[in-house]
This record gives sequence, structure tokens and C-alpha cells, in this order.
Amino acid sequence: MSEVSETQGGAKPLWQPIGKSERRVLGVLVEKAKTTPENYPLSLASLIAGSNQKSNRAPQMQLDEDDVVAALDRLRALGAVREVQGSGRVNKFRHAAYEWLDVDAAGAAVMAELLLRGPQTAGELRARASRMHDFPDLGSLGETLDHLQSQGLVQALTPAGRGQTFAHALYPADEQQYLAQKVRSETGDETAAASEPRSAAIPPSWQQRIEQLEEELAEVKRRLDELTQV
Repeated sequence: MSEVSETQGGAKPLWQPIGKSERRVLGVLVEKAKTTPENYPLSLASLIAGSNQKSNRAPQMQLDEDDVVAALDRLRALGAVREVQGSGRVNKFRHAAYEWLDVDAAGAAVMAELLLRGPQTAGELRARASRMHDFPDLGSLGETLDHLQSQGLVQALTPAGRGQTFAHALYPADEQQYLAQKVRSETGDETAAASEPRSAAIPPSWQQRIEQLEEELAEVKRRLDELTQV
């Protein structure tokens, strides 16, 4: 989406679409603030390492110092990141995502996960974002997704039902168009929407079990990522 929606109060939000490098850097800052607060704010070297790490990232990226500095400059200009004086005269960086995105702790965790790993199902998001915020069940994750969608920050890429996929809405117009085309290609849905949920014929008890299995699989994948983390 190329334009941001107005908030429920009518005021234009601060956030706007940003590029791949900016999304990765912002996601890393939010993630590290929650998972390794003892090492936060982050130095430039830590940001580069976090952007290029092999776990909890999709796609894999190889950003160099110039890439990260350029991304930081852009994010600072937008008000999404701030530079602070660290120990030993090393400048460090912290995010301003709560204000820039107008989210709470749960919303920040979900947005960070979407920024770092791209489109995911609710089960995957709950398993992966729980390392940053406690989501006791899929219902609590669903409430956060609903709120983020009402703010225009999250979009549903597939119809409601089993395996529904969500993405953030910070993609620039060209990437948003590519994402929609990719979803249509993978789902075989030329309209990228459906008049009724795909799970309509699935009994509710089966649907719940399928979602639980998807969540458990996502947790296994997350643990494997941690074991192979650089």
C-alpha cells in the first residue's frame, strides 16, 4: 500500500512505507530491545550482525556498513530511530517504534516478527513472536492482529480460515504489487480474495487442531533456528 490510512481519531499516523533495508534494521532494533536488553541500544556493528544473522530472518540479507548507515539515516529522518551516546564514545541506536507505529508491546512484537520474516500465519506468528511478548493462546494473538489491521499496519493476504497469512503494510507500492501477485500465484486465487472462508467445510474441532499443529511446527522451526544461530 502506497498511502497510509488515517487513525480512528482522524489524525494521520507517523509511519509510512519503507524499503527492505530499513525494515530489516527497524525489526532488528525492536527484536534486540526485547530479547537482549542488556546489549541494547545497539552499536552499528551489532546492527549489521543482527541484520545478517541466519536465524529468525527471511529472506537472508548481506547488508554492509554503508547499507545499514543509509537505512539508519532514513529511519532517523522519519522519526523511527534515534541515535544515542553509548559507553566508550561509541554511538548507538534505539528504535522509536512504539510512537512511530503507535503500538503497544504486543503490537511491536508482531510487527517486528513480520518485518524480520515476512508474511506468516497466526500460528507461526504466535510461536515466533512469543520470544518477544507472551501470547498465551491464539486468541490473544488474534486480538493483536485485529487491532493492527484496524490501524492499517497489518493486512490479511489470504481469506479467513485455515492457514490465513498476514503481512505488515510497510511495503512500498512496487513491493506491495509484487506481494499480491505472488500470493495469487501460490494460492491459485486470481482475485486474492474469496466470498467465503476456505475452511467452511472443515469441522471446528479439526480447524482448531490444524491451527495447533501449525503453531507447534512453527515452534519447532524456531528452536532449530536458535540452534543454528550465528
